[in-house]
Amino acid sequence: MTEAGRRLASVMEDLKSSVRPGVPTRALDTMAERLIRDQGCTPSFLNYAPHGSDKPFPFSICVSVNSTVVHGLPSEYVVQEGDLVKLDLGLAYKGWHSDMAVTVGAGEIDSQKKKLIRATEEALQAGIRATRAGNTFGDIGAAVYETVEKYGFDVVRALTGHGIGRALHEDPYVFNYGRRGEGDKIKSGMVLALEPMVVTGSYKVRQLPDDSFVTADGSLAAHFEHTVAITENGPRILTAT
Repeated sequence: MTEAGRRLASVMEDLKSSVRPGVPTRALDTMAERLIRDQGCTPSFLNYAPHGSDKPFPFSICVSVNSTVVHGLPSEYVVQEGDLVKLDLGLAYKGWHSDMAVTVGAGEIDSQKKKLIRATEEALQAGIRATRAGNTFGDIGAAVYETVEKYGFDVVRALTGHGIGRALHEDPYVFNYGRRGEGDKIKSGMVLALEPMVVTGSYKVRQLPDDSFVTADGSLAAHFEHTVAITENGPRILTAT
């Protein structure tokens, strides 16, 4: 999984540098699949069907723009100046998965969007610091939520992080809100995908017919994610660049 994470981080570095005004989101998907396969890996998302769904995902990455929180489908939409573009992708290396997401501003973005990106990145780092053996999952959620609250934003409640390993999505769920000391204990050897989804307005979301999730009130959203291993010496970010 360490190697899967390293290769995914390399792909993401190349991919996020290609986000700019004038680029169709479908082109980002084409590029991502090529980069993943060039790494000797397979795209975890391509043809993936979550439990309970009969609709396999037809792309290698999710590209979610502005008010789309997650699971946005690449399309002929052309990225515009000032867009918030969320890139979410995973790969499998020798049967082991890694998962990662970033939010990129296309061209020049305003101060609110910069603040939203900063808050979400900081929330992810706060959650990772709380991901220690002996702590609880409530500690992770509280760390994420308290960071976001300081910025005056909110976290999406209906979507969570997750365990990861031989399968892309495994137990347990990792919520982005909670109370310190509550919930199951975090154990050494777990590997978790932490992924705060932060919004400027209401935390409520709607699921569209294409299975993407958008903010219910049309407000902006940002999303960051890392695959994190819990060791006896603390959390280890496998998807760090």
